[in-house]
Amino acid sequence: MTEAPDRRVNIPEVLAEITGIFERYEAALAAKDVEVLDATFWNSPHTIRYAMHENGYGFEEIHAHRVRRPAGVNIKTERLKLVITTIGYDFATTNLEFRMPNGRTGRQSQTFVKFPDVGWKVVTAHVSTQEEKSLW
Repeated sequence: MTEAPDRRVNIPEVLAEITGIFERYEAALAAKDVEVLDATFWNSPHTIRYAMHENGYGFEEIHAHRVRRPAGVNIKTERLKLVITTIGYDFATTNLEFRMPNGRTGRQSQTFVKFPDVGWKVVTAHVSTQEEKSLW
């Protein structure tokens, strides 16, 4: 009989580990540290990152965008809400709501998986803005 996997939410040491990786990634975004940005993402053709102005399908496309992106561009002027959720020892999500220089609200999310050979990696990510008025 196989033992059920541990699916506890926000195990303190796992939460601390993901929080550290998230903060390192955020600092790398502001500094355009492509090495850290690349190291955070799973080097796979299956990795996806939907960004504000492009969609990256696969690590190579995501990397190419990072290289083209100008240095010194920071779209986040204020953090509004950060939610980090870990499940067990090998799955986590991060969700950040932030204020942009133009006053709009931005949102970003990442899904992390811990791989036995390479550790924690983002497998999917998304960045978007929130519409000012409801369409409904």
